[in-house]
Amino acid sequence: MENIDLAIIGAGPAGLSAAIYGARGGLKTIVFEKALIGGQITVTAEIENYPGFEETMSGFDFIEKIRLQALKFGTIFKNETVEDIQIDAATKIIQTDENTYKTKTVIYATGAFPRKLGVPGEDKYTGRGVSYCATCDGALYRNKVVAVIGGGDSAIEEAVFLTKFASKVYVIHRRDQLRAVHTIQQKAFKNEKIEFIFDTIVNEINGDTQVRSLSLLNKKTNQETNLNIDGVFIYVGILPNNSLVQNFLDLDEAGFIMTDESMQTKIPGFYAAGDIRQKALRQVVTATSDGAIAAFLAEKWIADN
Repeated sequence: MENIDLAIIGAGPAGLSAAIYGARGGLKTIVFEKALIGGQITVTAEIENYPGFEETMSGFDFIEKIRLQALKFGTIFKNETVEDIQIDAATKIIQTDENTYKTKTVIYATGAFPRKLGVPGEDKYTGRGVSYCATCDGALYRNKVVAVIGGGDSAIEEAVFLTKFASKVYVIHRRDQLRAVHTIQQKAFKNEKIEFIFDTIVNEINGDTQVRSLSLLNKKTNQETNLNIDGVFIYVGILPNNSLVQNFLDLDEAGFIMTDESMQTKIPGFYAAGDIRQKALRQVVTATSDGAIAAFLAEKWIADN
């Protein structure tokens, strides 16, 4: 069993920021990531609101800079799947698909994943016209007609991004106004390729071998319509990756981990950071802040205990 000071589960912006602060603070720091380092942000086409970067950059490039910085300070990366976490008063046991680790502190930074619409045809046509990632699949719809479901920041940002390829982008939102921040809304409203369909929900996704249309229902008029499209991108929220901790940490009604302002959970020496945490704003800048705070407090907790 390998002994470490700080185990970070998840290698998104929060986890990588924590790794920088932990390793730089002299802690033996291991980051566990079962998939791609970077998480959801690696499929973000442009980051333009992170302080200090005048030029926009892709999520992949942004993450690579943080990864290299974490490596420079001695962070150890393990491409292993964490299968179980055991807690006692002074130590935590991390069981992966390959090894067992004994750690003094844990930062849980597993993020979240896209919520599904839950309508007929969604699962059937996933990968055949149904997508949750415009950056991944947008180029497949060059000169075609697509729809974006949702009205938050991600939905509207990706709708604008899709206009680089698609000839027409419909934004379908169940309410009568968008939830995205004002600057993002204005960019979308000025784009001639985008058409908004408000007060409307999707009842079914239709097709043959590929998506061909959406069955829509206007919630105010109860009118049903059929919208011909070539693809649909779904952005209706996120769900927390909480399966490893739901039995021993406090979660809110949506399943996000509850912490104090120090990222501390109810378990001493066990922290949560990034999108997995209950918070008002889920952005790169808040994730990196969470990670830095969590690692700083983890180092202090080790010193005090």
